[in-house]
Amino acid sequence: MSQPLYKKIMTDLQKAIQTGELAIDSQLPTEKELSEAYSVSRITSKRALTELEQADLIYRIQGRGSFVKRPTNVAKKKASRILFLLPFVNDLSVGNFTEGLNPIMAEKNIEVMMASLTFLTGRSAKEVVAEFDGMVYYAHDTEQHLDILFELSILQFPVVVLDKKIYDLPFPTVLSDNFEGGSLATNSLINEGHTRIAYLFGGGRHPQSVRQRYLGYIDGLTKANLPFHTQLDEILFLDSNLSAYLETHEITGLVCENDLVAIQAMRVLRQAGKSVPDAFSVIGFDDIQAAALVDPPLTTIAQDFKKLGEIAGTLLLEWLESDICPADQKVPIRYIKRQSTKEI
Repeated sequence: MSQPLYKKIMTDLQKAIQTGELAIDSQLPTEKELSEAYSVSRITSKRALTELEQADLIYRIQGRGSFVKRPTNVAKKKASRILFLLPFVNDLSVGNFTEGLNPIMAEKNIEVMMASLTFLTGRSAKEVVAEFDGMVYYAHDTEQHLDILFELSILQFPVVVLDKKIYDLPFPTVLSDNFEGGSLATNSLINEGHTRIAYLFGGGRHPQSVRQRYLGYIDGLTKANLPFHTQLDEILFLDSNLSAYLETHEITGLVCENDLVAIQAMRVLRQAGKSVPDAFSVIGFDDIQAAALVDPPLTTIAQDFKKLGEIAGTLLLEWLESDICPADQKVPIRYIKRQSTKEI
C-alpha cells in the first residue's frame, strides 16, 4: 500500500522538525520548492503544509512563507503509563521483551500495559494519546495500523518500533541485526564442511526481518564462492516433498527463517526417515524456549530479547524526558551451538 505523496512530504518535514534539523522559527521550503523537490503538483505540496499547520507544527505568514512553530509552553506531565503492543500476548515465538522493558519502566514508576495489536482496532489516535504517554509497538506487519500510527506521529506521540523498520513513519526502530544473523548461520554451516546449503522460508510472504536474514545467507555463500542458493521465490514446503528436494539438490545444510520453521522441518525430515544431524544439519533463528527442548536440541541464532526490550524502554524514556526523537538502534545477535548441526 503506497503512501499518498502529500503524506510523504509531511512525514519528511515532521521528522526534520522533531530532530531539530528544522529549528524553531526557521523557514520551511515553499510550495513551489516542495513541488519541484518531490515532483508533485503545487496542490499536493500545499496540502502537506496545510496539514502541518492544522497539526500545530508550523505557522504561516502571508507573503513570507511557512515557519516551524514553537511548542506550546504547557506544564509537561510526568509519564505514568505506556502501552506495549505485541502480535499476541504471551506468544513464545515472539520472545520475552518484558525482562528488559519492565525494570526500566519500574525505576520511573511507569506502568506498562501489555496488549495484542488488535488493541488499536476501532480506537482513534486521540484516544490512545489520552490514555497513554508513549508506546512500544512490535511491527508484525509494516502495513498494519499504518493509518493510526501516522496520526500518532502527527500528534507527536512517542512510539518506539520493535523488530521492523516502518519506512513510511518517523518513529525510531530497535531491531536485531538480522542480516548478520543470516550470514552467521550460513558461515557456521560452511565452517562445518557444508557446501550445499538451502534457506527454508516458513510461508509465501517474506517479512522485512526474514528478507534480511536471507540476504545474509546469500552474503555468506557469495563470500565463500559457493554457487548454489535457494531462490527467494522458490518455496520449499514443509511436507514430505522437502526431503526429496534436499536430496535432489544434494543439500546437507538448512538455514531456517526462524526456530518454529526449523523445528517443523526436523519433524518432517524425521517422518521421512531422515536423521538430523546425520543426514541434514538444521539451524534456526530466535532461540525461543522450545529450541533447547526439542530432540535434537536446535542450533540457532539468538536474539537478545531482554536487550531489545531494555533499549526500547530506554529510548522511549529519553524521548519522553527530552522531547527529542531518538535514532534507530541495531542489537547484535549470537550463535548458539546445539546438536542439530554437525561437521561433515
